[in-house]
Amino acid sequence: MAPETLQMLEQWTNDVLVWVGFGTIVGLIAKGIMPGRDPGGAIATLAMGVGGTIIGCGVFAYFSESADRVTPISPIGFAVGTGGAFVLLFFYKLLGGYFFIEGEVPRRRRRPRYARSRSRAVIYDD
Repeated sequence: MAPETLQMLEQWTNDVLVWVGFGTIVGLIAKGIMPGRDPGGAIATLAMGVGGTIIGCGVFAYFSESADRVTPISPIGFAVGTGGAFVLLFFYKLLGGYFFIEGEVPRRRRRPRYARSRSRAVIYDD
């Protein structure tokens, strides 16, 4: 391979690893800031962090006159990346039904722990 190709491949690999590592940290911080249970696992956290960083840095670069390119490894990149991941997590919870429940859901009545029953039937209130 040509030296230019190897150097370009090395730069791309470095950029991908930086974005993945930074996206993981930003996604975890956004999940820590948002209260309540969070849907998704490690892959969703990574995707939200990377996507939020791309969205946050892109929006900041669009509205800022002085910044042509905002890198994720900077204080302002960290702040706008966390904000973007927070917004993505909010919409992820909103679309996942965390805040609103459609329709009528039957509530399960719990029995006291000291009351023992022979049957394990579930009782629903109407």
